Amino acid sequence: MSVLHLYTDGSCIGNPGPGGWAYVVLNEQGIVEKNAGGEIDTTNNRMEIMAVIEGLSMVKEYLAQHEVMDSDLKIYSDSNLLISTMTKNWKKKKNVDLWMNLEEILNSFNKNQITISWNWVKAHAGHKYNEMVDKMALDCAIKNQKRPYPNSQNKYHLFSNYCLL
Repeated sequence: MSVLHLYTDGSCIGNPGPGGWAYVVLNEQGIVEKNAGGEIDTTNNRMEIMAVIEGLSMVKEYLAQHEVMDSDLKIYSDSNLLISTMTKNWKKKKNVDLWMNLEEILNSFNKNQITISWNWVKAHAGHKYNEMVDKMALDCAIKNQKRPYPNSQNKYHLFSNYCLL
């Protein structure tokens, strides 16, 4: 059985304001992939949820490419809202579009193929991979702070991979 670790974080300068999300996926040998992106006008909670959605999308591709038949996926976040919503069934009052996307991707996994656990990690406590995604997400938020706002009705304009380090 393989074990994958998904560390995620979101960041926002102001709330709302320019934001960033980031994830890193690890297996037994080390980092499989890391990625980051963001939005010009968003909230911290949106970025926290986006980080998990993007990370899970990558994990799904990884499992298919490597024909993994049995895996544990351990998801780590410093977002109490995210972890409590997923483990304690907190109500999804805001960001319903993202919660629906998250549920959709979770439901797309073969439950016989993967076991998912949700783990809260304390922010800014020196955990190597949590610190890594925190920095990546903040760097994206800073970059998005400097981007001109596009002429668009869509205030949640996504710049996926824009911030890849």
